[in-house]
Amino acid sequence: MKLSRRQFISTSGATLALPFLPSLSGASSKALLPNKKLVMMYIPNGILRRYFFPGEENAVLPGFQGGFNADKSKDKVRIQNEPGIYPLEFTSTMRPLLKHKDDISMVTGLDRTFKNGQDVHAQGASCYLTSVSPEQADVKGMRHPNGRSLDQIIGDNVGHTSVYNTLEISCNGFTGGKEDIFFDNISWYGPGKIAPSIKNPRKLYDRLFMADSYRNHVQDVTDLILADTKSIARKIGSQDKDTLDGFVNMIREIELRIEKLEKMISGADVNQPTNEILPRGEYIRLQADLMLAALQMGITNVSTFMIGPERWDASLMYEGVFPKPVQHHNMTHNQKKEEVAKELQKIDIFHLEQLSYVISRMKEIKESDGTSLFENSLLTYGAGLGDGATHQFFDLPMIVAGKGQGQIKQGRFIKCKSGTLNSNLWLTLANLMGLELDSFADSNAVISDLWT
Repeated sequence: MKLSRRQFISTSGATLALPFLPSLSGASSKALLPNKKLVMMYIPNGILRRYFFPGEENAVLPGFQGGFNADKSKDKVRIQNEPGIYPLEFTSTMRPLLKHKDDISMVTGLDRTFKNGQDVHAQGASCYLTSVSPEQADVKGMRHPNGRSLDQIIGDNVGHTSVYNTLEISCNGFTGGKEDIFFDNISWYGPGKIAPSIKNPRKLYDRLFMADSYRNHVQDVTDLILADTKSIARKIGSQDKDTLDGFVNMIREIELRIEKLEKMISGADVNQPTNEILPRGEYIRLQADLMLAALQMGITNVSTFMIGPERWDASLMYEGVFPKPVQHHNMTHNQKKEEVAKELQKIDIFHLEQLSYVISRMKEIKESDGTSLFENSLLTYGAGLGDGATHQFFDLPMIVAGKGQGQIKQGRFIKCKSGTLNSNLWLTLANLMGLELDSFADSNAVISDLWT
């Protein structure tokens, strides 16, 4: 019985991808090397850097930079890095990642391109993965430096083995727009061509598990799988049976969680914004599990994941952190007050708890050769602003996780020379993903310290 790398079940017009099952294909579990995956997670509104960057715990809290302006005083205020590789220190904000201390690295000293004429938050998000310099934008007649983003370029090269070249996800629970689309997307097909992210879990579920993305009249995926797995259950080995059982349970659990969130929204007061009643952690983890299911099943190998939109002065419910909804962006501009800074740090810690969850799940998910999804992946976590109060586009926060199939060494604190372009990191990731690129956007080198 010959099956392709990706098994499919076709019933009632729906085509469903299953995890790879070696015993069905007759292949050894070691015969096929899993595809390498890339996940790029984005946090909005910068980070409270004094509690995030090692050695800055007692630094002066930053002042306020308002309006559409960016802080251009980096040569005066920035703390210059002593380039090199250091032991990874865990600050008070970083503590959710302690259990992954040997599997992550912090990278500092990275600067992002900036061009006048666009709101600094909008540019922080929309230019995060494009890195086109102002000079390059002017030559090409681009209003903003929004070229083709890194995820799309990598997807062009590795997407031929998956259903979708790339997958764009956002954890923005708003049903109506409070800001334009530049604030809520980091992926671009090209100048002026946004690759829109999916923020509704139901729509994301439909996109991943139905042949025609938004078909309304197909039975639940679990019913389809269960009906067909009865006929193949006797043909698979015990290890594959565990894989299949885990997959079925995961899909069923995802469906139940989607239904729970939908009931919360439908039962809410119509005058209350839905984003205020959606528990942030539950919502983010649901979107993350949908993304991980897509990676596990070969639906995509490249995904961007926005934990939240830039700015959007509106309240969000951080369950287990605050008793009522709070405004993240507003808090970033009031951190001169120590008591507000401590509250803001709780959101940074909350976001890192979600990253820790994603890493843990990636370690649990097994691939075709018995290795974990984490061992075959590269994962980045960062922001387009170095600090939300100052709107600085230098000293960006960055965490790199994953094993990259043995190509990357973890458990380190990599201090790049201050002023290193973040596009250098993007070029490095492109090379690690197998692309033979000499440059990307305004890059001028790779970060060789990331390689083993």
